[in-house]
Amino acid sequence: MSFAWLREASPEARRALLAATSGWMLDAMDVMLYAFALTAIRAEFGLDGAQAGLLASVTLIASAVGGIGAGILADRFGRARILVLSILAYALFTGATATSRTVAELALWRALVGLGLGAEWSAGSVLVAETWPAAHRGKAIGLMQSGWAIGYILAAVLAAVVIPSFGWRPLFVLGVLPGLLAVWVRWRVPEPAIWRERGVRTKGGPGLSILLRPPLLGRVVAATSLSTALLFAYWGLFTWIPSFLAAPAAAGGAGLGLVRSTGFIVAMQAGAFLGYTTFGFLADRFGRRPVFLAFVLGAAVVVPAFGLFARSEAAILLLAPLVGYLGHGYFSVFGALLAELFPSAVRGAAQGFCYNAGRAVSALAPFTIGALADRHGIGSALALTAAFYVAGAFLMRFLPETKGQELA
Repeated sequence: MSFAWLREASPEARRALLAATSGWMLDAMDVMLYAFALTAIRAEFGLDGAQAGLLASVTLIASAVGGIGAGILADRFGRARILVLSILAYALFTGATATSRTVAELALWRALVGLGLGAEWSAGSVLVAETWPAAHRGKAIGLMQSGWAIGYILAAVLAAVVIPSFGWRPLFVLGVLPGLLAVWVRWRVPEPAIWRERGVRTKGGPGLSILLRPPLLGRVVAATSLSTALLFAYWGLFTWIPSFLAAPAAAGGAGLGLVRSTGFIVAMQAGAFLGYTTFGFLADRFGRRPVFLAFVLGAAVVVPAFGLFARSEAAILLLAPLVGYLGHGYFSVFGALLAELFPSAVRGAAQGFCYNAGRAVSALAPFTIGALADRHGIGSALALTAAFYVAGAFLMRFLPETKGQELA
C-alpha cells in the first residue's frame, strides 16, 4: 500500500488532512477515556449497566446536536474555524469531567464533551473532502478516519497506566492536552478554495431547509438511515468492548481485567487502523458501494463470533483484529460519500445532519446493550449488534455510487 499519492495534493491539502486526522485522533482519545474508566466510575457512583450506558448515550445525543450545528456553522463561517472551536470544546470539557462529584455533574460534562465530538467530524471531514482531488478523496478520508483507531489506543494505554495507580479522575485531566492542536490549526490551515469561491456565507444561507425538500430529501433520508444503523452497531459494540474484555467470565465477559485487556485493545485498534486506510484505497479503486458491503457483511459474521465465543486469550487475539478491521473500516465511506452527494453550499449542513441525526438515534445503543448485558451477559448483548450491520448493507442500495465524482 503506497503513500506516494500524498505528494500529489497541495501543501494546503496535506495540512488540512493532518489537522483533521489529529483532531479526530484526539477526539477519539477523549471520548473513549469514559469507556476505559467505566468500571471505576460505576464502582464510585454505584451505577448498573443501563445507567452507565445512559451516560454514554448522553454524550452521543449531545454530539448529534454539536455535529448538526457545526455543519451549518461550517457552511456559514468556514470549515477550519469550526474545527478549531470543536477541538477546544472537547478538550476543555473532558478535563472538567475530572471535577464531577455527582452523577448529574458527570452527565453535564459528558454532554458538553459530546458537543465537541460531533462538531469535530462535521467540520474536519468536509475540510478534507473539499481540499483533496476526486482520485484520492477516499484515501484521504480513510487516513483521517484512521486517527480514531490511534486515539482509541492512546486512551487504552493511558487508562492502563493511570487508573490503577491514580484513579480515573487524573485520566480526564490529561484530556485537556488536545487543546494545543487548536492553536496550530488556527494559524496553519486555510479554508478550502471551493468554500471560499462557492460557499454560502451570507446571513440566512440555505442551511437545513433545502435538505428537507426535493430534490435532496431522498438522499438525506437514505444517508441518515444508513448512518443510524451503523452508528447504533458501532456505539453499542465499542462502548462496551473494554468492559467485556475486563469483566469476569461469570458476567459473560472475557475475564482479562483492565491491564491485561489493554494489549488486546491495541490489537483490535491496529486492525481498525488498517480497516480505515485500506477501505479508502479499495473504495477509490472499486467504488464506494461494493467495498462498503464487503466490510459490513463481514462485520455481521465476525462480531457475533467475538461476543459469543471469544473467551480464551488465543480466540480473542485471533478475532479482535478482525473485529477492529471490519467493525471500523466502513466508516471511511461517510466523509467521501456524503461530500459527493451534496453541493458545496450545503455540504457542511448535509454531512452534519445525515451523520449526526443518525448518531442521535444511535445514542440509545450504549443504554440498550448495557440493559441487555445486565440480563443476558455482555458477550451475548454485543453479538446482537450484528443485525445493524446487515441493516446497513440493505440501506446502502438506496444511495448511488459516487466514485470519482468531482465536487460541485
